[in-house]
Amino acid sequence: MPAAGTAQGSFTKRYVALGDSFTEGVGDIDPSSPNDVRGWADRVAAQLISNDSSWGYANLAIRGKKLQQVLDEQLDAALALKPTLVTLYAGGNDILRPVVNIDGLMERYRAGVEKLAESGARVVLFTGFDSGKAPMFRLTRGRTAIYNEYVRKIAADLELDLVDFWHMRVFQDWRYWDVDRMHLGIAGHITMAKEVLKVLGEQDEIDEPELDEPPVVSLPEKIAAEVTWSKDYLYPWVKRRVTRVSSGDAMNPKYPALTSRIW
Repeated sequence: MPAAGTAQGSFTKRYVALGDSFTEGVGDIDPSSPNDVRGWADRVAAQLISNDSSWGYANLAIRGKKLQQVLDEQLDAALALKPTLVTLYAGGNDILRPVVNIDGLMERYRAGVEKLAESGARVVLFTGFDSGKAPMFRLTRGRTAIYNEYVRKIAADLELDLVDFWHMRVFQDWRYWDVDRMHLGIAGHITMAKEVLKVLGEQDEIDEPELDEPPVVSLPEKIAAEVTWSKDYLYPWVKRRVTRVSSGDAMNPKYPALTSRIW
């Protein structure tokens, strides 16, 4: 089996994943994986390689990256790997900023996607999650809906594949999310991996995630949990926004070169 860092010429099929924390795998905690997270993209890649050993995989996604950073730091690196399959999700961190020009953002998004499509790679795009029931992100729901309309139009115009995260109602169940309420948890990443494989038309041997029964929580317990969550997750997130510090500033891509060995 080829080792990590093997040149792209060793693989006839090459999957490159681009984006931010969603694609890096944040929330799918795995100390045996680079950056201590696994994620749906790694799970998809593992299944592709299991189906066909000619696949190689690179994951260039880094948490906290905004769209322009993804385009500037990952696009050319991805094309240099001569991908036959690319997944891209980017723009979510822009949508969460106090001010964002969605029209301008999506013009840049389209230009990047067109460059990927022109390479001959199969390109898979994602809509954003419906945050209507998420207290922290409810106010950005309208922005995400506009973003999604752009993504759907781009996918239709360029005849690209689309994973419609917005309409995956299963994710309205918080058991699929990490304790930070901002990222998919292990069950969420497994479910997303299965959806991506379905869109790709690939054999899927990934087991369905096991979910605990929803806990019965009293009002005092709910209030205490909200206070703890605000202190542990909301406050640090807001502080990073105010100080312009990103959670990914000191991070490197998990798999910057093509490999068939996914830890």
